Amino acid sequence: MMEKSFVMMKPDAVQRRIMGKILTRFEEKGLQIVAAKLLKIDEDLAKEHYGEHSEKPFFNDLVSYITSSPSFAMVIEGDDAISLIRKIVGATNPKEADLGTIRGDFAMDMGRNIIHASDSPASAEREISLFFNEDEICEYKIADDSWIYE
Repeated sequence: MMEKSFVMMKPDAVQRRIMGKILTRFEEKGLQIVAAKLLKIDEDLAKEHYGEHSEKPFFNDLVSYITSSPSFAMVIEGDDAISLIRKIVGATNPKEADLGTIRGDFAMDMGRNIIHASDSPASAEREISLFFNEDEICEYKIADDSWIYE
């Protein structure tokens, strides 16, 4: 089933200049990047994006971290994209992430775990709408391997 997922390379990925290495992993797997932008996330957007964690003790640190410098937000499309991307990304805790996953290879600790990826179709839809307008997302027609611009 074709799905779209929201993926965000966090400030540590941007600062360490490993965005290209990470992006390549998705593209080499056959996933399509249908929207992307480098942005500085403001506090309101950070709080809305991570709202489910608002009562947890790490919430303020998370908001502070994600607003500290630019992040690279993307919409990625592909067959069963959400679960596939989560496998490529690896466990949330880098100490538990398998080598060969993005977090297993690049992340240092739980507080700086390089990347965010939607965990469900509902989360993907919500997160995509927070970071992208519909007109910013390209449609990729897989059948004839071409892009459709409207």
